[in-house]
Amino acid sequence: MAKPAQGAKYRGSIHDFPGFDPNQDAEALYTAMKGFGSDKEAILDIITSRSNRQRQEVCQSYKSLYGKDLIADLKYELTGKFERLIVGLMRPPAYCDAKEIKDAISGIGTDEKCLIEILASRTNEQMHQLVAAYKDAYERDLEADIIGDTSGHFQKMLVVLLQGTREEDDVVSEDLVQQDVQDLYEAGELKWGTDEAQFIYILGNRSKQHLRLVFDEYLKTTGKPIEASIRGELSGDFEKLMLAVVKCIRSTPEYFAERLFKAMKGLGTRDNTLIRIMVSRSELDMLDIREIFRTKYEKSLYSMIKNDTSGEYKKTLLKLCGGDDDAAGQFFPEAAQVAYQMWELSAVARVELKGTVRPANDFNPDADAKALRKAMKGLGTDEDTIIDIITHRSNAQRQQIRQTFKSHFGRDLMTDLKSEISGDLARLILGLMMPPAHYDAKQLKKAMEGAGTDEKTLIEILATRTNAEIRAINEAYKEDYHKSLEDALSSDTSGHFRRILISLATGNREEGGENLDQAREDAQEIADTPSGDKTSLETRFMTVLCTRSYPHLRRVFQEFIKMTNYDVEHTIKKEMSGDVRDAFVAIVQSVKNKPLFFADKLYKSMKGAGTDEKTLTRIMVSRSEIDLLNIRREFIEKYDKSLHQAIEGDTSGDFLKALLALCGGED
Repeated sequence: MAKPAQGAKYRGSIHDFPGFDPNQDAEALYTAMKGFGSDKEAILDIITSRSNRQRQEVCQSYKSLYGKDLIADLKYELTGKFERLIVGLMRPPAYCDAKEIKDAISGIGTDEKCLIEILASRTNEQMHQLVAAYKDAYERDLEADIIGDTSGHFQKMLVVLLQGTREEDDVVSEDLVQQDVQDLYEAGELKWGTDEAQFIYILGNRSKQHLRLVFDEYLKTTGKPIEASIRGELSGDFEKLMLAVVKCIRSTPEYFAERLFKAMKGLGTRDNTLIRIMVSRSELDMLDIREIFRTKYEKSLYSMIKNDTSGEYKKTLLKLCGGDDDAAGQFFPEAAQVAYQMWELSAVARVELKGTVRPANDFNPDADAKALRKAMKGLGTDEDTIIDIITHRSNAQRQQIRQTFKSHFGRDLMTDLKSEISGDLARLILGLMMPPAHYDAKQLKKAMEGAGTDEKTLIEILATRTNAEIRAINEAYKEDYHKSLEDALSSDTSGHFRRILISLATGNREEGGENLDQAREDAQEIADTPSGDKTSLETRFMTVLCTRSYPHLRRVFQEFIKMTNYDVEHTIKKEMSGDVRDAFVAIVQSVKNKPLFFADKLYKSMKGAGTDEKTLTRIMVSRSEIDLLNIRREFIEKYDKSLHQAIEGDTSGDFLKALLALCGGED
């Protein structure tokens, strides 16, 4: 097993057992399996309390004392998932990996996900041990078996990884970094087709430190992360393998945290994946995996395993987990820094926001006005021309077209469009034709008129707009409806929810940077709120969340984790309910990562039966010139499908054409 570098902090959850006596353990295991039935509790307690090295000594002692193979006896006595887990722990790590790969390529079909997970994540030393173990256990050559069971570029990359020849020198050449960035760019984005060999060579051989700098420079040079290029240029299992390699280079513990979460989320549990990871990482980086899991998913790995498994199988997994990070004092303080860094990476202040709709080159409002008039004149309507013009002009250019249309034809373009198109397409096109502040004002008005209130729309708009945008909305609302937005909110909402919305609607959020001392006070203010005292809780949260600047709030969230072991969003969801909870959660998510907030909203508008066309339209219209490109990247990163694909699968006709034009491309 690969050992941590000298002086490095041990990050496994399983340690050598003090006072270890292999003969005593062998006797206890023999007794636990002797006679009718078996003492499963004793078996799991011994095996999960010993390191793998100690387990091998127990195997030897068992054979010496009883002339029997311990693993064979365990297989005979145990069954199902519990047996697979215990037997996995008893094998040396390299032999455990060899068995997983043998199972993945045996029989009909291939478990590509297993191959990807193991070969994308192991170090050079682990890879050499795996090849030797496979040869010893099965008297076969692993490379030959991989070649015989896979094909194409997927096969080639697996074979490269199998060599275990990744560079390990931490001294990085800046010139080589720049050269690799250029080579990757030319092999993918700048090439008709893709030069897969270049991707394989660079990602399969360069050192991790080198590749991390390549990824950073690639983003700066091309404006998109390497993952987006891989998704756009590669496909199938080869694409999945290359994405796994990138994830492991960025952070192997984060890769496994994500794999564990996906293994347990939704209906059913992917037990083979769960077992393989818990066994293989228990003496390497389980503490890091736990820490990232808790930060990323706002629940502990321990609690998710506890809720998703049962019996001795559950007890064994929990022992391997090594602790519950949801318990007071258990969550690692380093996680606060990890969380802060994660939010900073995608914060508005650090990432350039990009829309998908930009001002058209060689813009000619006169020609556009005439083309639109022709598209609507006479029998029938040329929707394609309307869509093409309006989705490829900036909002400022659309306003010029409106003025030119009236000057030339003495007609109101909006009125003509309303009479010619209908339904979802009309809502989308007419929304694009309105100035942004007037569009938001109209959405707020519609959310409050008639029977009932659309609280989700009120929250979405008011919790995500900047001070300047909010002030413009106030002016537009007053101009269009002869009533102040504050008065409208006051008459249509109530209680703490009304207070939150009115506070947001003032557009007076602080705009400075962070203040560490004040951030600690703010974090203490909301952390000290007594559970059960709802009035105090909501008032204190409102005072902080509705008034502080985004950079300052990110620091508050970091300090809050240090004080409480919980992410502020987790606390809001636990302590509050209804519209107040939803409003505060929206603010927090917007502060952390606004494009991701909108990506989630878009995904929910299209998942399941039926489509929420109003939400889909509102976000596509309002974000198309602000951050829709960022939203696209977050969407594909979280949901493993492009926004373009989701829209294609969920809409149709001219509405689909217009949405795809706004989307601006497929990642």
